[in-house]
Amino acid sequence: MELRRALLLFAIVLGLAAVVASLSSSGDRRDDREPTPAAPTARPEPAAGRRLRVQFDAGAAPATRRVPAGRAATVVVESSRAGTIELQGLGLTAPVEPLTPASFEVLATRPARHEVRLTAADEEESREVGVLVIGRSRSVR
Repeated sequence: MELRRALLLFAIVLGLAAVVASLSSSGDRRDDREPTPAAPTARPEPAAGRRLRVQFDAGAAPATRRVPAGRAATVVVESSRAGTIELQGLGLTAPVEPLTPASFEVLATRPARHEVRLTAADEEESREVGVLVIGRSRSVR
């Protein structure tokens, strides 16, 4: 008789637990049917179309490359030696290796000249690879 009462009590507790679980999870199911829309992400577009790609070669003579002010550009520097590339005045540095060029995303809004310098891994002094000139943007008519 005691065993029957214990089993009945156990069945009642188990049944109540199932009812509580189904009631509490019904709120979660409602959220599954109505997905929350994702917030739109803004993607800035370059001022005049595609992003410019500006390339320097550390093995060649120093070159000057120009980018209009306010125009987004990707600056890529290739080198046959491992080291660090610095865009002076912009506070940007990146590692460079023979098979992995240094890459920088640049959006400068003011006219300026920035030296591109390589410090080779086995040297202490840096040397100029080129100059990045940020120029006044020309109005499009």
